[in-house]
Amino acid sequence: MSGPRTVNGRPGTTAQSEAGYDAVARNDGDGPRRPSPTRGRIAATVAVIGELLITAGVLMALFVVYSLWWTNVLADREAKRQGNHVRDNWAKGGPSGPGALDTKDGIGFLHVPSMKNGEVLVKSGTGSDILNEGVAGFYRDPVKAAMPWDKQGNFTLAAHRDGHGAKFHNIDKIKTGDAVVFETRDTWYVYKVYSQLTQTSKYNVDVLDQVPKESGKTQPGRYITLTTCTPVYTSDYRYIVWAELQREEKVDNKRTPPVELRK
Repeated sequence: MSGPRTVNGRPGTTAQSEAGYDAVARNDGDGPRRPSPTRGRIAATVAVIGELLITAGVLMALFVVYSLWWTNVLADREAKRQGNHVRDNWAKGGPSGPGALDTKDGIGFLHVPSMKNGEVLVKSGTGSDILNEGVAGFYRDPVKAAMPWDKQGNFTLAAHRDGHGAKFHNIDKIKTGDAVVFETRDTWYVYKVYSQLTQTSKYNVDVLDQVPKESGKTQPGRYITLTTCTPVYTSDYRYIVWAELQREEKVDNKRTPPVELRK
């Protein structure tokens, strides 16, 4: 049978010993302590905030993937479908000629070898509802717009630089002297790049003038202007490329492209 317990070296009853031991355990600096309620709440709050930040990061990453990749996939599919529809109509002997070509389905295809983006269907209008289909659109302003077959004027186009097909993503690869070709049902229009404006205000509509003086031209001619947003992944400014018509070629039965597209 064990003897009485001691507390702080003095004998005492078992209950007193246990009570004393507990008191020492709670107050001894080297012994276990109960967590502070305040510290527990702070730790829980930090954990919740951490989880929210991780979730927000994942959502942001998914949004970037959607904006810069998945919208391209969807737009490219839609543009290909629409382009095939236009070519099918051409093959069936659909309407041709300047007036008849200006339809909601698309008036032709833009080819810019230095952009390495293949052919780009061109439709009427430059709103997001048009450009989000992965196509280029032409400005319809009767004062600041002309068609390739017009005797003079500026054929002005716009397309996205990132997302939704990003058809003008590589516009900065275009250099002076490069070819720009516009294809209709019965004619190839071959242009040559002569000037670029790498950054200008989004409100600068003078770049679309019939005689684009900011490009260095002072006399009427037959021009084409490509416009898109810059820098990449922003819409703060506009990037402009100007080219001038060099010649026209009639489309043959085999639809043989101009030599500029066969290099």
